[in-house]
Amino acid sequence: MNLKQLQQFVALAETGNFHKAAERMHMAQPPLSVSMRKLEDELGGPLFLRHPTGARLTAAGQAMLADARRTIFHAQQCQQAVAAALHGEGGVLRVGFIGSATYSLLPRLIPSFRRRFPKIELELAESTTAMILTRLAAHSLDLGLVRFPVLHPGSFSFTPLEQDEFVLAVPADSAWGRLSTVALSEAAGEPFIMYAESTVPNLFAVAMLRCQQSGFSPRVTQEAVQVQTIVSLVESGLGLALVPGVARRYVNRGVKFLRLSDNPIQSHISIALAALNDNLNPLVNSFTAHAQNY
Repeated sequence: MNLKQLQQFVALAETGNFHKAAERMHMAQPPLSVSMRKLEDELGGPLFLRHPTGARLTAAGQAMLADARRTIFHAQQCQQAVAAALHGEGGVLRVGFIGSATYSLLPRLIPSFRRRFPKIELELAESTTAMILTRLAAHSLDLGLVRFPVLHPGSFSFTPLEQDEFVLAVPADSAWGRLSTVALSEAAGEPFIMYAESTVPNLFAVAMLRCQQSGFSPRVTQEAVQVQTIVSLVESGLGLALVPGVARRYVNRGVKFLRLSDNPIQSHISIALAALNDNLNPLVNSFTAHAQNY
């Protein structure tokens, strides 16, 4: 039994006439008759009662009709799903993202992407840049929204989407809280809350480099992984912290974010879309093209 035979069976059941069914299937009548005989032989009994003016279903044929229609429908759905996926318009796309992408980038990208590509199912997973790149290499993610630049670009391509720069997070009720702008070098003697090197090595390295560009190595008194956690620790009075400027969208009256007056020209940090260089998934290309326009 094959899909073509099921289509022929349904056509004959619906028309009740070999000639009309053959026309619907764009074939001659004798091959249709042969095909139905083979199907009946395979199933072990007659599906049609033949008569001079046509054919009508037997009880066995009636029992088969609903399932045959469902099988044809699901086969068509499979064909459409594959066609959509091949054209980058349908299927499952697995996207990893860093926490700070939720401030602005994801709320801007995801609703518009879903409207444009309603047949693509997004599977989103929050993680760190290092873990996202590991999962991309293992093919358990298709795309990643990561902090850029990265220490080891390896076999990945990066498409910067949101350019940013560091700001200094300070307790709002401290002397620092009376300022709006500061040179980072002025905070050289203060305790700093820093990103955990073992978990977020890229952001740790970039933040440490930024301090060194202002002439000092920070005195780290506390480590954390997520930007939101670091902001909360600043509010608790445990120290100051360098955080991406987008964190200013995080409403927290206990923390103030100071613009840095001594940011070097090349001190930008970004959120970039990461994918494998040898990516062949058309859904990745669809998401990338969409993200670049939003």
